[in-house]
Amino acid sequence: MNEKNIYMVGIGGIGMSALAQLLKDQGAQVSGSDREDSPTTELLRRKGIEVTIGQKAENVPAETDLIIYTEAAWEDNPERMRGKELSLKERSYFEALGDVSAGKRTIAIAGTHGKTTTTGMLARILLYAGASPSAIVGSIVKDFGSNYLAGKSDLLVVEACEYKRDFLTLSPEVLVVTNIELDHTDYYKDLADVQSAFRTLMEKAEVIVTDATHKNIAPLLEGLAAQIIDYRMEPPYETKLPGEFNIDNARAAAAAARAIVPELADPDLRKSIASFEGTWRRFEYKGKTKKGADVYDDYAHHPTAVRKTLVELKKRAKGKIYVAFHPHLYSRTRDLLPDFATAFKDADRVVIAPIYPAREVDDGTISSAILAGKIQENGTDAKAGTFTEIRKFFETEPAEGDIVMTMGAGDIYKVADQLISRT
Repeated sequence: MNEKNIYMVGIGGIGMSALAQLLKDQGAQVSGSDREDSPTTELLRRKGIEVTIGQKAENVPAETDLIIYTEAAWEDNPERMRGKELSLKERSYFEALGDVSAGKRTIAIAGTHGKTTTTGMLARILLYAGASPSAIVGSIVKDFGSNYLAGKSDLLVVEACEYKRDFLTLSPEVLVVTNIELDHTDYYKDLADVQSAFRTLMEKAEVIVTDATHKNIAPLLEGLAAQIIDYRMEPPYETKLPGEFNIDNARAAAAAARAIVPELADPDLRKSIASFEGTWRRFEYKGKTKKGADVYDDYAHHPTAVRKTLVELKKRAKGKIYVAFHPHLYSRTRDLLPDFATAFKDADRVVIAPIYPAREVDDGTISSAILAGKIQENGTDAKAGTFTEIRKFFETEPAEGDIVMTMGAGDIYKVADQLISRT
């Protein structure tokens, strides 16, 4: 990518903000806008990148060479429309990421669950091994203090999202596939449709690291020219992170690291995994409420992730488990409703926040009240509530020994921050 003056619409997005840092490191003048402040916009400002809150046509600098936009910014976005008026070159986030990665040895981490932790962990292993990778991660990695790691080599570790087949802009040397399930039902018609996207990506890779026995992955491996590495052949690793799912993430990261750095010493590998601190919003302990309940926050927004997270949470619970869940997308909530209805069985009390619409419009077929009712029907106490109602409830009822968990891909983490800020 040769453009020197780049404006990013939706620069606070987790992928966009990482790309902004990478482009700045490559010598570009980068600025952008978002709808509201967030931890990522604060991070960008600390790194000297100008961020404007609010999106208006006049925000686009006259000297702009390229506009990069998040997919949440539709064609009628005023800044994108201004770019068209000025005949500016325009790229989506994943198109731009594909451009950046084209000249690098790209290691892509894909999958329905676990890709963020696996990406951060792999970057940490390679950094520890002296391979000096750059990395774009779907969360703020505590070890780096950022969702971006600046490296000096030609290695690029990147989290790859399957939505709209966006990850097909990448041509990975090494592809890690953690798992595959039906998701993004606003785009994919069924599981077979999701699998077809992953198969196409697999055909572009030289090495594939995955669970070769996974029921939704195994059929896709037949007839591939790529080398297949089964991460289950790796031993269990000691990590600071909870859950069997994170042991699998560590195995996947370790197998990918060995594929990239064959001479990697086993003690170094184990030390780097054992010291990995995790990422923002992945089973993150936040603190205590005024009444002494422990507060956790997690990004889980798919029924499988919710279920596995609560199974692990129950292992450490002395009292009751209270969950505030922020459903992400009307389509996902509606289409996966039967699975969501049973995913909260390890919780004692569940409050469902209003559905986070993101890129969608409410068609009236699903609501947080409907989801709460289905959870209630399956034996878990559940109700719908606003953020304010959730905060007030969790400030008063959960007591010492209880656990409060905020969950979801929206901004429910703000409730967790409010609960501990009032202690």
